[in-house]
Amino acid sequence: MNGIIVIDKPKDWTSHDVVAKLRGTLKIKRIGHGGTLDPMATGVLPVFVGKATRAADFITNADKEYIAGLRFGISTDTQDITGEITSACDRVVSTAEVLAVLPRFLGAQKQIPPMYSALRHNGKKLYELARKGIEVERPPRDILISAIELLEPVDNDFILRVACSKGTYIRTLCHDIGAALGCGGVLSSLRRTAAGRFDITMAHTLDSVLETISSAQASEIMLPLDACFSEYPTITLTEIQSHKCKNGARCETDAITEGTYRVYDSSGEFFMLAKVVNGEIKTIKRF
Repeated sequence: MNGIIVIDKPKDWTSHDVVAKLRGTLKIKRIGHGGTLDPMATGVLPVFVGKATRAADFITNADKEYIAGLRFGISTDTQDITGEITSACDRVVSTAEVLAVLPRFLGAQKQIPPMYSALRHNGKKLYELARKGIEVERPPRDILISAIELLEPVDNDFILRVACSKGTYIRTLCHDIGAALGCGGVLSSLRRTAAGRFDITMAHTLDSVLETISSAQASEIMLPLDACFSEYPTITLTEIQSHKCKNGARCETDAITEGTYRVYDSSGEFFMLAKVVNGEIKTIKRF
């Protein structure tokens, strides 16, 4: 069994919990996901089954989109609503103030990861140190926020749509916006609406996936491996070209335009992602 299932991750489940549940239900060991979501978060979690796991890194490293709740007036040790409050402020923030500060957070920038994260310091996960009351210096990381939009508020929370690069911590973004406004801020809710080529319209609830699997119809909700790369044009090789490519020999093509391609063998099976350079097919990754 090989393919991709796009899960709408339920709240209070870790990404590992979802994978473990599907591993047991599908009775398959080779399974992984394309980008961790915190337990409080919901939304798009692509799960890779069988040889499709070889494509997981392409989604882990892809751009993401989120709908985030931002609550002003408090700061916490985790930078989200689940943490211990470290400071509070009773100033009321206006929509105009938020709109005025958001452009500061657009574009390429440096972001300091939170202590409550799975990044490692001297072999220890940062959240393990944080739980012991230890804080260490974290080098800032390069991120890109390509879009940030203020949506309609929900109760007392401002709602943001954020499109960003891999490695962006949305709770740190909320913390930093609160700091910029001088009143503190935390992430109050988070829903991932897109991860690479997969968006929320393609996602299935975990319950519906488990029900489908139990009825032996998993193929109905499983996308093919090449769905990860649907934005790229295709090349279908002749039998001779297929033999050359699969055996590591130089493989030429008459594709005029250089760039990245999905490559299919002479039987029509997708078997690699490749670049065409000077009329030659060069492997990016074989599947």
